[in-house]
Formats: sequence, structure tokens, C-alpha cells
Amino acid sequence: MASTQKFFYLLLSSFAIIRMASAADPDITSDFVIPSNVTAPIDGNFFTFTGLRALVGAPLPPDFKVTKVSLAEFPALNGQSVSLAVLEFPAGTTNPPHTHPRSAELLFLIQGSLQVGFVDTTNKLFSQTLQAGDMFVFPKGLVHFQYNADAQKPAIAVSAFGSASAGTVSLPATLFTTSIDDTILAKAFKTDVATIQALKAGLAPKP
Repeated sequence: MASTQKFFYLLLSSFAIIRMASAADPDITSDFVIPSNVTAPIDGNFFTFTGLRALVGAPLPPDFKVTKVSLAEFPALNGQSVSLAVLEFPAGTTNPPHTHPRSAELLFLIQGSLQVGFVDTTNKLFSQTLQAGDMFVFPKGLVHFQYNADAQKPAIAVSAFGSASAGTVSLPATLFTTSIDDTILAKAFKTDVATIQALKAGLAPKP
């Protein structure tokens, strides 16, 4: 292989390695990461999360609820590139369109049925109606949603993530509950300022 060709081959290989490395949480150089504020000896308690016990046998919430088990709630996940969430859908509720910028999501439906879907970068919608026992993958960074269309029965799902901190960007909240100027939003959505203000009022936190 000529030196010029070899140079470009190595350059492209380096970019490929960088892209792969940036697609997940950074690798760690130890078996696990101990938080700097922990001084006591580490035992099995450090690797145990009991925060989901409260869900066992508890009544469903009145609105959609997500219970996260990520780095923020479970420090032992630091460097392990895994996390999960329990999603509870009372009848007729939805998890609004959102993205996870740092991970794909693998959803496992435990109870009920769910309408799910995501939109790819060509604006094509991929949707499905899931039954208990089904799984569905939402690719990393793409806008997706879940909806319990059943007017009578609840649905419960568990979602796994390939990051200890997948992050969530909720489109309604990001667009209409931040400080983006009303005029900019009105032009973006080809509507008027009054409509934007009505949307913001509807999404405002309840007192």
C-alpha cells in the first residue's frame, strides 16, 4: 500500500474508532467506580438498589409516571453503561414524544397494550401495537412515543438503556416550557403567538 493511501486508511480508521468510542459511556479502567464521598468499605449494599420496592403492590398513579434507575438514583451504575426505567400508563395516558440523546431504549411490555413508534431522520414513522410480553427498540437519539389507547386497562413496561445516564429531552416541555421566544415558535409552527401562548399555558406546572 502506498504511503499516501496508508495515511488516509489510518486516518479513516481513527475516525471510525472515535465514532465508536463516542457511541456509549466512556470505558473505565477499574471494575467499578466508587463515588468520592464514599469512605466506608464497599459491600453488596453499594450494588443494590431498593427504590423499586415501593412499586410492588402499589396502586397505579392517576397520570403517566416513569420511575428511573439511572446514575442519579443508583451511583453503582457509574461506568457500567446500563440503566432502566419503569413506565406506568393508566388507561388513556401517553408518554409524549421525546428523545434519549445518549442511548437507544429497549422496552419490554409487562402488562396491557401500548401503541409505540419512532420517527427516523427521513421523517418516516415506524409504529407498532405491543401486547404483554412484546419488546420494541427505539434507536438512539430518535423522537419516539408510547400511548396506552385502552380506555379501561393500564399498561406497565420496563425500559433498558445502554447508558447509565441516557438523558431525556421531552419535545413539548423543551419547546413550550422554556424561554424560547413566542414569535420564533409561532413562525416555526406556522401559527400565531396567541396559539403558542395557549400551548404554554396548558403545559405550565399545576399549582
